[in-house]
Amino acid sequence: MVNSPVFPDLIRAFVESLAVEKGYSAHTCRAYRNDLAEFLSFVAAESASGKRRAPKADRIRLEHVDALTIRRFLGVLHKKNKKVSIARKLSAIRSFFKYLVRQGVCVDNPADSILTPKQEKTLPAYLSVDHMFRLLDSIQTDTLLGLRNRAIFETLYSCGIRVSEMAAMNTGDVDCGSAWIRVLGKGGRERTVPIGRTALAALKVYREKLYGETGISPDQDGPLFLNKNLGRLTPRSIARILQQLVTACGLLTPVAPHALRHSFATHLLDAGADLRVVQELLGHRSLSTTQKYTHVSVDRLMEIYDKAHPRK
Repeated sequence: MVNSPVFPDLIRAFVESLAVEKGYSAHTCRAYRNDLAEFLSFVAAESASGKRRAPKADRIRLEHVDALTIRRFLGVLHKKNKKVSIARKLSAIRSFFKYLVRQGVCVDNPADSILTPKQEKTLPAYLSVDHMFRLLDSIQTDTLLGLRNRAIFETLYSCGIRVSEMAAMNTGDVDCGSAWIRVLGKGGRERTVPIGRTALAALKVYREKLYGETGISPDQDGPLFLNKNLGRLTPRSIARILQQLVTACGLLTPVAPHALRHSFATHLLDAGADLRVVQELLGHRSLSTTQKYTHVSVDRLMEIYDKAHPRK
């Protein structure tokens, strides 16, 4: 790896390949870039330790990095990061070097021999059915914004979509006749998801009220959900609205929009839905990603056991 390209140029090319070849979102690409920039800063600082003419970060080359360098970086991370963050950063480094091997820039991947930290098994945050209904039923619908908020969170819970997916939806993505919505998910993957009658009704009332107050037709092309200035509502704004609603209805724990997605999956599985069906609805590539929602209640487990076991 003598006279190898400098790290910043390689990182830039790698991140561009993620967007172009794999269709990763800007958010994902930024996360990879930040993780690799942090690693680069560590390598530069380590190289500078005790040396008068150590290379600066923008002059670091591949020959400055080996498996021991990566292990020392992970050792530093262990002092201030959770295992899930360390695993993500290691994954970014491993993917980066895998790309370099594929491009013929280096011969082997120094991160291949490093094991991913064992993850703590944490259950996704979700609301019980009673708390979910309490939240939705507490939303006041005597104003346009109230109707909009009711439609937003009825749709999130009804469809189990990500808040970013919902914020990106346009009016043409909702097929009221067949009760399906079109969703553009991670990596530009499109899927169709059923939407319940309650959510459809909330959408219809909101869009009719919007038409009455602004003249924006229910089927006019554009964002499905609008802010008070009639622009597209952002995921961050939706999260802020949800937290206000959670506080107003007296729920004691903070609830992020993703908790509604978790609740959707949990409640379906708790009621006996097939795991692979839920995987399809959520837009997960891997079944293992969906399996984290299988924390069904003890009552449900006992019910299945009592019905299924021949000798109780």
